[in-house]
Amino acid sequence: MQCFTELTPPTAVSHSLSLPFLSGSANNLIVAKTSLLQIFSLKSVITESTAAVEDPIETRRDSINGLGSSKPITGALQRGDRAPTTKLVLIAQYELSGVVTSLARVKIQNSKSGGEALLVSLRNAKVSLVEWDAERYSIATISIHLYEREDVHGGPWEPNPDDHVSYLTVDPRSRCAALKFGARHLAILPFHQPGDDLVMEDYEPDSDGEKPDTPKSTDKNTDAKEAEKTPYGASFVLSMLALDPSLLHPVHLAFMYEYRDPTFGILSSQVASSISLFQERRDTLSYTVISLDLEQRASTALLSVNNLPYDLFAVIPLRLPIGGTLLIGGNEIIHVDQAGKTNGASVNEFAKSSTSFALADQSDLGFRLEGCVIEQLGHDSSELLMMMNDGELAIIGFKIDGRSVSGLSIRRVPEVNGGLALLAGPACASLIGRGRMFIGSEDADSVVLGWSRKLDKLKRQRSNTDLQDDEEIDISDLEEDMDDDDDLYAATKTEEKTRELVPTTEIPDQADDYRFRVHDSMENFGPMRSIALSKPRRHSPNSTRGERNTGLELLATSGRSRAGGLTTFRRQIEPRVLEQHLVPDVTRLWTVSVSKASDALSHDRQSEGLDNYIITSTESEGKLRSTAFSLSSSGFEEVQDTDLDPEAGAAVDVATLNNGSRIVQVLPSELRTFDSGPNVTAGYPVLLDFGLAQIFPMTDEATGAEPKILSASFSDPFVLLIRDDESIMVLRADESGDLDEVEQGESLQSTGVRFGSLYEDANDVFRLESDAEIEDDAGNVLMFLLTIGGGLQIFRLPSLDSCVYKADGLAFLPPFLTPSFWVRRSQAKESLTELLVTELGDTSHKAPYLILRSAANDLIIYQPFQSPVSGTRDTTLHFLKLPNPNFSKTALPASYDENEDGETTREPMRAIHDIGGYSAVFLPGDTPTFILKSASSPPQLINMRETPIGSLTRLNSSNCEKGFAYIDQEGYVNFARLPSGCRYHTGWVTRKTSFGEDVHAVDYHEPSEAYVISVSRKVDFKLPDHETHPEWSSESTSFFPQVEQGTIKLLDQKTWSIIDESVHSPISIRSLPRPLSIDDHRYPLNTAEVVMCIKTMSLEISEHTHTRATVVAVGTAMLCGEDLPTTGRVLVFNVIDVVPEPDYPETGRKLKLMAQAEVKGGVTALSEIATQGLLMAAQGQKVMVRGLKEDGTLLPVAFMDTQCYTSVVKEVKGTGMCLVGDAVKGVWFCGFYVSPVLFMLPFDHFYLPPSLPPFFSGADNLQDGLSEGLTHPYQLRLFGKSTSHLEILAADFLPDGKNLYLVIADADSNIHVLQFDPEQPFLP
Repeated sequence: MQCFTELTPPTAVSHSLSLPFLSGSANNLIVAKTSLLQIFSLKSVITESTAAVEDPIETRRDSINGLGSSKPITGALQRGDRAPTTKLVLIAQYELSGVVTSLARVKIQNSKSGGEALLVSLRNAKVSLVEWDAERYSIATISIHLYEREDVHGGPWEPNPDDHVSYLTVDPRSRCAALKFGARHLAILPFHQPGDDLVMEDYEPDSDGEKPDTPKSTDKNTDAKEAEKTPYGASFVLSMLALDPSLLHPVHLAFMYEYRDPTFGILSSQVASSISLFQERRDTLSYTVISLDLEQRASTALLSVNNLPYDLFAVIPLRLPIGGTLLIGGNEIIHVDQAGKTNGASVNEFAKSSTSFALADQSDLGFRLEGCVIEQLGHDSSELLMMMNDGELAIIGFKIDGRSVSGLSIRRVPEVNGGLALLAGPACASLIGRGRMFIGSEDADSVVLGWSRKLDKLKRQRSNTDLQDDEEIDISDLEEDMDDDDDLYAATKTEEKTRELVPTTEIPDQADDYRFRVHDSMENFGPMRSIALSKPRRHSPNSTRGERNTGLELLATSGRSRAGGLTTFRRQIEPRVLEQHLVPDVTRLWTVSVSKASDALSHDRQSEGLDNYIITSTESEGKLRSTAFSLSSSGFEEVQDTDLDPEAGAAVDVATLNNGSRIVQVLPSELRTFDSGPNVTAGYPVLLDFGLAQIFPMTDEATGAEPKILSASFSDPFVLLIRDDESIMVLRADESGDLDEVEQGESLQSTGVRFGSLYEDANDVFRLESDAEIEDDAGNVLMFLLTIGGGLQIFRLPSLDSCVYKADGLAFLPPFLTPSFWVRRSQAKESLTELLVTELGDTSHKAPYLILRSAANDLIIYQPFQSPVSGTRDTTLHFLKLPNPNFSKTALPASYDENEDGETTREPMRAIHDIGGYSAVFLPGDTPTFILKSASSPPQLINMRETPIGSLTRLNSSNCEKGFAYIDQEGYVNFARLPSGCRYHTGWVTRKTSFGEDVHAVDYHEPSEAYVISVSRKVDFKLPDHETHPEWSSESTSFFPQVEQGTIKLLDQKTWSIIDESVHSPISIRSLPRPLSIDDHRYPLNTAEVVMCIKTMSLEISEHTHTRATVVAVGTAMLCGEDLPTTGRVLVFNVIDVVPEPDYPETGRKLKLMAQAEVKGGVTALSEIATQGLLMAAQGQKVMVRGLKEDGTLLPVAFMDTQCYTSVVKEVKGTGMCLVGDAVKGVWFCGFYVSPVLFMLPFDHFYLPPSLPPFFSGADNLQDGLSEGLTHPYQLRLFGKSTSHLEILAADFLPDGKNLYLVIADADSNIHVLQFDPEQPFLP
C-alpha cells in the first residue's frame, strides 16, 4: 500500500540510452531517474548568445563574496554568435515499480513502432522488454523476466544476492542479452533475428566461405507463425564457474563488437583483491573473452590476458575504427585488441607502485579515474571523451597502424575549450547525434554537451573553397558532408570511410582541437543531505501594506563538488511586482499592442513587441464602464478624447485583428472595432487609435432576438462568439478590417454549444482536412466546440458546413479520447464548463493542448497525437489524458458573478503567450493558478501567492518586459514578472544557488532571518614535520591525497549573500587543535574536520538566570583515515548584532562561539531534548545529553550506549520522548526523564509529590526513591526497538490524534511505519 506522495519527482539521472524508439527513423533519448523513466526527442534550434541581464540583488551579492557567480565557458559561443543548439523535448514519462539498474537497446522483429525495443533491468534480478505503442502513444510491455528463484542461489554461506548490483549488457547485433546478478550468476535471454545464428547482413565471403542458401518455406502458414512468435527465446541461467572455472570473482563484463557469435569480455580474478595484501596480490585480475553458442548453451574461451592491475573496474567495448576493449582502472587505462595485444597508459604516479604491468608514462596528468565515464566522440570516431569524477574532461586518442592499435594517448581538455563544462562527475553518457552527447549525473545537472573542431586539425577537408584554415565548424556538418560523398561509393565499408579522419602515424598532441559547450541542461536537485524549513517575510511594494508572510519555504542542499549549492522550494509563485496603480472598482483588464502602422508616431514599439494600451472594465454603483490607459516609459495614464465610449458597458473581451491594425471590443450585446493606425491629414500623420470603425450588433434579423455574448475567442482573422442561447457566431475580418459573419451549416445551427476556442494550427499538429475544397489564405485555423451534451466538435475555418472531427465522449474523460470511444454503462460523466486549446511550452518547444475546466473548478489536460491506422500509412487524431494530481481547493470560486438572469458566471481561463519565456494558461479565482510547461517537463499547475485574482493579462512594456498585469484583492493593478532564476518543471517554484563546494548541512535561524550552512572542499593533505616521525619529512610525492576541509557560513535570507563564515586553520589532523577563545568571532575548523549536522534550538545559556536563547548547535567529525580514530566536536554559536559594513546592512550579524566540547567519535546527529533547554548529541557509539555552562563548556548529564553509527536523533518537542536511528541496527525508542527532586526546596524542606514517577516504581520506599532521584537526576532509558535490522537513513515521529508512530526510511528506498507496543516483550 502506498501511503505517501512524492513532493517532487526524481531528478538525478542514473542511466541513459539513445535509440530509435518512437519509429525506425527517430532519434530518441531514454533517461532513467531511479524509478522514473522518461522519453525525449531532440530538437535543433538556432540560438544567439547574448549578455545576461544583471539582477541588482545578484550583482550586489557577487560584489560581496562572489556567491552564485559562474564563469562562462571560455571557448564557447561568444556574444552575438548564432549556432544550432540541441534541446531535449519530453515525449512521455512513466513511474516504475522499482529502481532501474540498467538500460539497453534491442532490435526485435515486427515491433509496433518499427523502431527498436528497450530492455530495462531493475533491482533483484528483474528484466522488462518494452516497446513503443504508437496507437496508444505509450509504452507497451512485451515481457517480464524474473530470476529471483531459490534454485539459482547458492548455499547459505554465500552472500545475499540483494547485496550485489545487477546490471545488463546486450550483444551489439541484438542476438542476446546477459543479466549479471548475484555473486556469479548470468541470465542469458536470446532474441530472434533474421537467420538467427547466421546473421546474413554480416556475411563475409572471404572469411565465412560460401553463403548458404535460405530454404524456401513450403508451408503457407509459416510466415504467420513467424509473425506470432515472440521476439525472444527461452532464457536460461548459467553460473560463471560453468563458463570458466577461473571466473571466481567477476568484476565487470560487456558484449564485444566485430564477432560473429555473441561474445563478451569479462574482468575477473581467482583470488579476492585486497589492499591489506597488496604486496602478495598485486596484479590479480584477468581479462577473458568468451563466445556463446546460444543453441547448444555452451561457451568457448577465445583469449585471456592475465596479470592485470588489481584496480581495474570497467570493461568498455569499442566500435570501429578502434575496435577491441578498453579496461579502466583507478590509475591506468589499458586497451586490448581482438588478438590480445595490449597498450596502456598510467595517469598518475601511483600506477608505478601499484602494478608491474607495462604502461606508457603519463603520470603528469594526475587523474583519478574512479567513477569516470568514457564514450566515443561519434560512432565512427577514433577518439574517446573521458569524463572524470570531478567533471574534468579529457580526450583519449589512439595510434592506429592499419587495423591494429599501436598506442594510446590521453590529453586534458583545457578550461578555455570547455574542459570544466561539467560541474561534477557523470553517471552515464549517451551519444545522441553527430557532435552531441547527453551526460547524465546524480550529483549535478545533466547536460547535452556539444563539440566542434578546428578545420586545420582534420585530415579530410571540405570541398567548399570559401572555408578558411582556422574556421571552426560543427562536427555534425562535417560528417553530413562526408556521408553525402560516401553515398557515391556504396561498396565502401564504414571502417574504411572513418579511417580517413584519424591520423595513422601520430597521435594529436594538442587539445585545442575540440571545443565543448553546453546545449541544454536537465536540472537536478540531488543529493539532498539536509533540509530546512522557514517562513520568510517579504516587503510589499505598496508601503501601506507593510511586510507579508510569503508562506513556507523549503531549503535543501543539492549537488556535489563544483555543483554544490542550495535549492529553495516553494509551493506558490511569488510575483516580482514592479509597479502598482490604484484603479478604483476595476474588475477585468486586457492589454493591446497596435500594429506597425503606428510606428511613425510611436517609433519602434511594435518592432519590440511592446503593448500600447490597457483596457479595463470597472463596476461602480451598478454601472459598468470600459476605460483605456496608455502605456509608456513615463507612466500609466488614462486615454482621453477617443471613440471608446465608457458608458457602453463593461467589455467581455478585447483583442486585435488584421495584424494589430484593428482593435476589437466585445460587449455583451455588440462588437465594436476601432482603428489603430495613422491617418494622413494635410500631409501630416495623425494618430487615430480608438477611432470607431464598425459596430456589429447581436440582433437576429429573422427573429428579432438579442442574445448576449458570454465569451469570445480570437485567431486572426476570425472571432468566435459564444452566446447565452447556446448558439455561436463566427466573424471574419476582411482586408480593411471590417467584420462579416461566416455562414453556418444546419448541423451546427442545431447544436447547443457551451464553450469554444480558436487555435491556429501552424505546424499542422492535428492534421485535420475539411471535406470541402478550401482555397483561402486565412491559415489553418481550427474551431473547437464543447457541446451541451459534453462532446467535442472541431471545424476547420472558414467552412462551417460540417465538422472535421467529432468525439461525443469527452465529458466522460477517458484516458484515450477517440471518435469511436464507447461509454460504459457505469461510467460517470463530468460537468464541463470551459474548453481552451492553446500552446504550452517555452522558447525551445511549444505544443498545443486541450484544457478542460469542470464545474468543480478542476482542470483536465489532454495532449493530441496521431495514431496510425492499421494496414495503411494514414493516421487519425486521438487525445491522451495527462495525469494531474492537483485538485481545486474551492468548488465555487469567489470570482463567480451573477448576471441579470440570476445565472452565475466566472472569469474564463486565459492563454498568455511569452510570459517570462513561457506560453502559459492562467486560471483566475480564489486559487489563481498558472499552467506552465518547459520543453523537458510535463505541464505543471502552480498557484500564485496573491489571492484572489479576478483578472490577469500578459504585459510587455518598457518597464515590465515579458511580464503580466493583474488585479489584486485591494483593487490595485500590479505590473509584475515571474521571479528571476526560478524554474517550475517539478510542480514547485525552485531556485538553485551555486556555491561551488559541497554543502553538507543547513538550518534556519529565525531571530536573525538567516541560514546557517556548512560547506567543504577538497584540499591536498601533506604530512607535517613531527619529532617522533622523521620519515614524514622525506615524502617526495607530488600526487597528494585529498581530505575534506569544512567551513561554516551564515547566509542572509533576503539578499542570499554570505555575511559571516568560519576560517580553517593550517593545522594538521595529527596535531592537537589550538584552544579556542570564547570571545573570538573567527573560529577555525581543523583540516579534515567536516560538519556532520547543524541544528537551531532553544537552549538554556545561563545556569543562574536560566535565560534561554535560540542558538546554533554544530556537530563535526575529524575524518583522519584508517590509522587514527575519528574524533569530533560539539560547537554552540549565537548570532549577534555588529556594526554592518557601509551600504550592506545584511552584514550586521556575526556568528559567535559560545561553547564547545571535544568528544571521541564523530558527532553525527543533534536534537533539543525535554523542556530544560538541554542538548542531545550522538557522538560515536553513545547518545549523550548535555547542558550549556557559562564557562563555555557542555556538561554531560545523561547518556546511553548505542551500537554502530547513529544516523538520526529526533524528539517529540517538549516531551522527552525521542528516537535514535542506527545506520545498521535499526531504530530505538527512548525516553529522557528529569527527577522532580531537582525542583524541590532545600533538603530540610522537602516537597513530597502526590505520586512517584515511573522510574521510582522499583524503590521499596519513598526514601529509596528520593535517593535514586538524587543519585541519577537525569535518566535516558530505552523503551523499545525495531525487531529487524534496518539501515536507517532518515526517521521522524508521526503523531496522529492520540497515537504516535515512527516513520523511517531505509537504504532500500522503503518507508516503514512503526508503533511502540509496551505490552510486547523484546524478541530474542
